[in-house]
Amino acid sequence: MTAGTDGQGEVREGRRRFLRLVGSLAGVSTVAMIIAPVVAFLVPNKSAAGGDTGRVSAGKLADLPVGKGKVVAMGSKPVIVIDTPDGVKAYSAICTHLGCIVAFDEAIGHIVCPCHDGHFSPTNGGVLSGPPPAPLKTVQAVVEKDEIFLVAG
Repeated sequence: MTAGTDGQGEVREGRRRFLRLVGSLAGVSTVAMIIAPVVAFLVPNKSAAGGDTGRVSAGKLADLPVGKGKVVAMGSKPVIVIDTPDGVKAYSAICTHLGCIVAFDEAIGHIVCPCHDGHFSPTNGGVLSGPPPAPLKTVQAVVEKDEIFLVAG
């Protein structure tokens, strides 16, 4: 050791440098946690910007006998698929009243919204009763070789 130093100054300087580094990293990570959600909100992802396009399999026709229905995901949106005597029909599963997810009630043969008892026709998506102001949006359903496909467009 040299005169006037006891080695503690170097240790203190090392601690200060370490604490400055930790403080800087904490500050940078805090700023990143604030900015990242803002950027994600302002710059939509490709699937949201372009919509859900293409064909989505809704299952086998044999698994959906006449008079049955099921809700499937088409991208980020739910779609209700029903096998009617007139063929396979598909509609947006989002009620036009308040946005609840509808379901097919096999006992009465209607598409029903559980929130406010809205009833829709399985053959055309039209409103049969209740508060919904508009019919369900039609989604194109195509049957190929016992496979049901939903086509966006």
